[in-house]
Amino acid sequence: MNKTVNTIHNYTVIFELEPDGGYHAFCPTLKGCHSQGDNFEEALANITEAIELYLESLIEDGESIPEENLIIKPVRISL
Repeated sequence: MNKTVNTIHNYTVIFELEPDGGYHAFCPTLKGCHSQGDNFEEALANITEAIELYLESLIEDGESIPEENLIIKPVRISL
């Protein structure tokens, strides 16, 4: 009996509020993986789907799945 093993991957996603409304969302670790939505929930659903498709494409092409190695640090600038 074969069991399918799901692997969990965690990625940071950045959401930017667009000037005309809605959100632009992207995953810095997955170069070129961007999406958008009219509201935060839609942008989250869309970028989640984009990430899933991105990773499936890598697997189909025999490429490795990137591991995130970001350092996120707010920087305060005083002018």
